[in-house]
Amino acid sequence: MFGLQPLHLILIAIIALLIFGPARLTDLGRSFGKMFSEFRSATKDSPDDPKGGSSKTSTAKTTQKPE
Repeated sequence: MFGLQPLHLILIAIIALLIFGPARLTDLGRSFGKMFSEFRSATKDSPDDPKGGSSKTSTAKTTQKPE
């Protein structure tokens, strides 16, 4: 993973904890989690999705009227 060893990741986490503090670090983690969650849902429901877009549009395309 980018040439980082577990010791490097622990050192980065300790430095971030010292700089931001425990309260601010949890807020940052929470905001990053929300950001990634919203980004993931936005890309999943994108109409430009090569897999056919969201399930709402794909079901609308496959249903046909009975004659």
